[in-house]
Amino acid sequence: MAFILPDNPFDPDQLPGQVLGIASDLGVHDSGPHRHQRHQLLFAQAGCMSIELENRLCLLPPTRAAWIPAGTTHRVLMRGVVAYRSLYFSPDQCLPNMVQVMGVNPLLREIIERVSLWPWDKPQEEQQRTLALFMEELLHSPKEDWHLPMPQDKRLASWLWHIKRGGFMPDRLNQLAEKVGASSKTIGRIFMSDTGMSYQAWRQQWRLLHAMELLAEGIPLSQVASQLEFSSDSAFISFFKKNTGQTPLIYLNSKRFR
Repeated sequence: MAFILPDNPFDPDQLPGQVLGIASDLGVHDSGPHRHQRHQLLFAQAGCMSIELENRLCLLPPTRAAWIPAGTTHRVLMRGVVAYRSLYFSPDQCLPNMVQVMGVNPLLREIIERVSLWPWDKPQEEQQRTLALFMEELLHSPKEDWHLPMPQDKRLASWLWHIKRGGFMPDRLNQLAEKVGASSKTIGRIFMSDTGMSYQAWRQQWRLLHAMELLAEGIPLSQVASQLEFSSDSAFISFFKKNTGQTPLIYLNSKRFR
């Protein structure tokens, strides 16, 4: 059976088979930086997780999956109960060799669920049709590059730890400067050097990604606007539409039913 209890040890690199799938319900979780000798597809049927890749943070609500090539260092973070699904593939020249975050349509979602619950000793010939359909959907799934570059300055390490794991609203620039004991100009230079964005632009990108996460979790729009410190629902809708080209409701429905 491929359903893994949270306390059970699991190492896909120590198991035989071309394709392995696991399913688990996980709560607050930090995998720590690690890598696999297999390619991995990460997905959540319910709940939301974040994944750190190459000094950037990517959000994975139930509408997105991440393809992580073998040998890629990554870190998975969860703040609440997540219906976790992960597929592992032996390295193959036909499989993607670059990190990708992609949209998941209903068909791909069902294939991931089926493969994640396969017994690990399922005969390979019985896998072929499903895996062929999986690969077709994977290669044609829309790529979604919503991510947040992370500053590397050690003075921000503790503050970033709380932001990433607690989902707390990032401070305003003057508040952050006071917390870390640096001037606002210094903080601004750090963010521009490390992320290519001003602190204000970085904070707005964080708000946008967190809004997507909260909406995917079913949080009412008014509560999302309040949590992200918008002055009104209409101000939040305007901000979201400016950055995505869609209102929050249209965006969410397009991801659910496409």
